[in-house]
Amino acid sequence: MNQRGFSQPNGAWIGDVIPWQEDGVFHLFYLHETRRTPKEGMPWRRLTTENLVDFTDAGMAIASGGPDADDFNIYTGSIVLAADGTHHAFYTGQNPTKVGDDGLALQLVMHATSVDGMDSWQRHPSHTFGATAGYETADWRDPFVFWDDEAQLWRMLITARHTDGPARRRGVIAQCTSTDLSTWEPAAPFWDPRRYIAHECPEVFKMGDWWYLVSSEFSDAFTTRYRMSRSLHGPWLTPEHDTIDGRAFYAAKSAERDGRRFFFGWIASREGATDDGAWQWAGTMSVLEAEQREDGTLAFHPPEELRETFSEAAFAQPGDAIASGTLLSAPDGYRDILTADDAPSSFRLRARLDIAEGTTEAGVLLRASADGDEGYVLRLEPKRGRLVFDRWPRRSTGTEQWQISGDVPFAVELERPCRLDAGVHELDVIVDGDLCVATVDNATVLSTRLYDRPSGRVGVFVGEGTVTVEEFSVFARESTEPAQPAASVTEIDTTDADLVAATT
Repeated sequence: MNQRGFSQPNGAWIGDVIPWQEDGVFHLFYLHETRRTPKEGMPWRRLTTENLVDFTDAGMAIASGGPDADDFNIYTGSIVLAADGTHHAFYTGQNPTKVGDDGLALQLVMHATSVDGMDSWQRHPSHTFGATAGYETADWRDPFVFWDDEAQLWRMLITARHTDGPARRRGVIAQCTSTDLSTWEPAAPFWDPRRYIAHECPEVFKMGDWWYLVSSEFSDAFTTRYRMSRSLHGPWLTPEHDTIDGRAFYAAKSAERDGRRFFFGWIASREGATDDGAWQWAGTMSVLEAEQREDGTLAFHPPEELRETFSEAAFAQPGDAIASGTLLSAPDGYRDILTADDAPSSFRLRARLDIAEGTTEAGVLLRASADGDEGYVLRLEPKRGRLVFDRWPRRSTGTEQWQISGDVPFAVELERPCRLDAGVHELDVIVDGDLCVATVDNATVLSTRLYDRPSGRVGVFVGEGTVTVEEFSVFARESTEPAQPAASVTEIDTTDADLVAATT
């Protein structure tokens, strides 16, 4: 499967992405997950792209070393280019039959080089090394190598765990240094907050006057976080909103081109391809762009290249699926308005909503039934300062009222903090098959899956408050279904005894 702007191999899934940009081309090495049993060994495969929308399969990059090798499974790492033109890959080697002193599956840092432009790789087993003193042998992975120009040496950041301390707070980003990319010496930890189980897929980069440290954790939340500092050596500050996306987007790592920084992660699949299925490791690759604000914090959104692939009006009145000026008022209730027909299976929705002071909730409905009583919900909650993903009906385990999951008011872990002061806010939503990427004010992203409802209408709603629709546009790709007639209701005001619908 290869949807424009997203990528997933046929019959397999994309795990952690190791991005490398060179001469305008992004080389996206990734962990190729087949979920077959018995396990056949994890390789690195490679995709390439120039436009961030269309991806070319470059085939196997580094194959599994085989059932007896230290690198039966090849896990996350990094790519660097040496001064002599040689590419170096540092990666995690793991074989469940080989255990460390702690009795758990040993993890090792391993090394390979390429002298033909990354088309083939030569392993260097003599350069392999495991956890240094004070770290668990079973957690020594995700080596990220970069050149420190000030110190004139290479630094390697490593996902590690201390051998002592509370089990859920031993995570540390360990560090080694080198001058030749072959021999590595242990150094003081790069970051040691004693906060999470582990800091997976770490990386560090500089943008303007700020350094950024990125890693993924699964203690407090299954998410990718960032920290910021004026110095490579810290202290590392926590921004007000420190996550890149929500639960479904994980292990994001970045690459820069022409002053723009892009994060490549994966939107997790769910077991059984159902909305109630457990989240699974690996999924579909997705790309987000980071933009730096004046205070150094980062805003995230899909690249404009992806948004521009949706250029055709999905309904008969382009850019006006629900008329501008539509008013929804429900001071102590709930009201919605929907398009007259279903949206395409792939579309982009842009809604600009003027949310009145004191409003409890407002947002958009996706793949809704004609009466709006079933569907997916992207709900802005100004009083709680967050965007959440919800659905109705929620999961039900029986026919009685207490067997409806009303005590779970949104999909667990699919909430994103954001500032929602009274006024105009924009929800930009991309739906492509079972993928959904929603963005608030071009800064806060929430990605998820939409499995159980493959089709339906789109619309706007408000709960306990008032919202005015400044824009509601739905765009499709040229290959999607033909345009459909648009809804024309412009005002819904429940302060009157009867519901008034005035047409333009």
